[in-house]
Amino acid sequence: MPHSSDSSDSSSFSQSPPPSKQDSSDDMRKVQRREKNRIAAQKSRLRQTQKADTLHLESEGLERQNAALRREIKQLTEEMKHFTSMLSSHEPLCSILTSPPPPPEVLYATHSFHQPHISSPRFQH
Repeated sequence: MPHSSDSSDSSSFSQSPPPSKQDSSDDMRKVQRREKNRIAAQKSRLRQTQKADTLHLESEGLERQNAALRREIKQLTEEMKHFTSMLSSHEPLCSILTSPPPPPEVLYATHSFHQPHISSPRFQH
């Protein structure tokens, strides 16, 4: 029965067909697609990292600006307290605040609002 063994041997070799041109071009496309995908993923991760770095720098800048504004608020508050204290100590002694206000004609007496008009025939009545 040597013949039967030959048929079984030949069947074991013929289980997978030889690769065709179609299969190899499909494999090439898969490899190219994977490579493009890998590059796109790398670029995406790089952009994400750059965005995070930019946000971090912006955050630090805003923190510095916030601290400077808080210092300015503190300084202005202290200045306001100082001026309020000065005003409080000045109010009882102030002659302007204790005397009645002058009439409006006294305030504006030094100003002459009635200036002569331009002497042009167009402006004369």
